[in-house]
Amino acid sequence: MPELPEVETVKETLKLKILNKKIKDINVYYDDIIENISVKEFIEKLKDETFNNVHRKGKWLIFELNNYFLLSHLRMEGKYNIKTVGDYRNKHEHIVFTLESNEELRYMDTRKFGKMHLIKKDELYTSLPLSELGLEPWDQNLNKFYLFDKFKNKKTAIKTTLLDQTIIAGIGNIYADEILYFCKLNPQKRTCDLKEKDLENIIKYTRKVLEEAIQMGGTTIRSYTSSEGVHGRFQQNLKVHNNKGKKCENCNTLIDKITVNGRGTFYCPKCQK
Repeated sequence: MPELPEVETVKETLKLKILNKKIKDINVYYDDIIENISVKEFIEKLKDETFNNVHRKGKWLIFELNNYFLLSHLRMEGKYNIKTVGDYRNKHEHIVFTLESNEELRYMDTRKFGKMHLIKKDELYTSLPLSELGLEPWDQNLNKFYLFDKFKNKKTAIKTTLLDQTIIAGIGNIYADEILYFCKLNPQKRTCDLKEKDLENIIKYTRKVLEEAIQMGGTTIRSYTSSEGVHGRFQQNLKVHNNKGKKCENCNTLIDKITVNGRGTFYCPKCQK
């Protein structure tokens, strides 16, 4: 599943491809991807709009148009491709934006889990889905006091809490495992039992892990590629995720896999007692 670093990579790739290009037409081949507006309105409102910028909040791509923001969540396997008008359309390319440049921006999603929202310019952060998101990892307000307030009454496992997008936006299963490894925290530890130093470490290593992943183009897991065949290389640096049976780099203990709240979780039994 694309997480913050992968979405950031998609954002930067698309900015090189679609900025200042006008939408001539839109074809929707799978209606359920459009979430908060009818398909007819979606098409009508987007015609003649121009891609002026591409932003990101958490795991959401935010396409800035003339009068709207188009929000796109890639979910499990969503990706964007740039094709020439007339090129063969893959059956999994469900939303096709035809541009005046004789190109097409195609949203491809094998699992069909992705979602798109069309939001008015003045309602971006006051309406769903962005209004419910927590802080970005690099927000100056993300500090130990913020986390203490959010964590103090939570009896859920810290792994589960890190996946809560209403607290810190953008962390998914892969990077939660990596962050907890560097923090030397057992993924099953109750959130409310964390110490002040643990909170500081979560902030420190959230930023460190995500920054390194962004620099390497994200992590290619299963069928994920960012766009135009860009493959993430951070999987080469993963310390625990997907490494069951391999030796921990720190202590040589074998990495184990457990399930935490239904999510496959990798950790070092010795470093993360």
